[in-house]
Amino acid sequence: MKRLLRSKVNFEILEGFLSELLGEDITILEILESESNKESRGDKFNRVDLKVKNGKGELIIIEVQYDREYDYLQRILYGTSRVITEHQKESDNYATLVKVISVNILYFDLGHGSDYIYHGTTSFTGIHDHDILKLDRRQQILYGKNSISNLSTEYYLIKVNNFNRMATTTLDEWIYFLKNQEIKDEFKAKGIQKAKQSFALLSMSDEELRAYNSYQDSLRDEASYIETNYYSAKMEGREEGITEGREQGIEETTRTIAIKLIEQGTEIDIIKTVTGLSVAAIEELVKSVS
Repeated sequence: MKRLLRSKVNFEILEGFLSELLGEDITILEILESESNKESRGDKFNRVDLKVKNGKGELIIIEVQYDREYDYLQRILYGTSRVITEHQKESDNYATLVKVISVNILYFDLGHGSDYIYHGTTSFTGIHDHDILKLDRRQQILYGKNSISNLSTEYYLIKVNNFNRMATTTLDEWIYFLKNQEIKDEFKAKGIQKAKQSFALLSMSDEELRAYNSYQDSLRDEASYIETNYYSAKMEGREEGITEGREQGIEETTRTIAIKLIEQGTEIDIIKTVTGLSVAAIEELVKSVS
């Protein structure tokens, strides 16, 4: 999951996951490296797996945690505080404090609760009147926010192991994937089908990855060969049949790679991801090989 989400060429995946979680279209501008996400395991500040900046200038930190930590709530408080101070210059006033959203994907049981997603923020409740303190009109204009909770750090705790249901919403589809490492063809959540393809590649064995790379190399060689012949034919005034030949060449290359993968015992889903062939076409090849 960390490799999948950190990939700079896969912003579409990270944007999709965050958009479904936060309930708005998220655009990722960049992945940030800082004191908070050093690579060293022994570093006390190694508390953030991924830190990104979105289109609104907010910072989103994401952590994937497998091992139980009883002080995890204090840990995420420390981590968000650290991120805020890292991005605040001494000369800046407090109104410029960066907004931080902390997303925690947890594979252990934290606290006592039956839900699988918890959201926390800061609000102030009157002791006597029990009203919620609000920003006044001038503050709303100044900060571009309509509530105090929108100014403060937000926390999302995703308790993956608590998810024991069918995926009925697009957000559920992402949680289903986080728990089961499976993305169904009918899933429609933003970015999730891109994640399926990338996850399949990351899950390949060395042999499967070599076959995939060989397939890509073959396609590039085929494209180069066809392009050369195309321009040669064009110069000679013979364009007819070139397009058809190109399609046949790619089809044959794809079929050859698929057969190699079948002979190696590769699962059909992976062959489908590598070659783009339909399940029905792959099953026909399986019959021909056997």
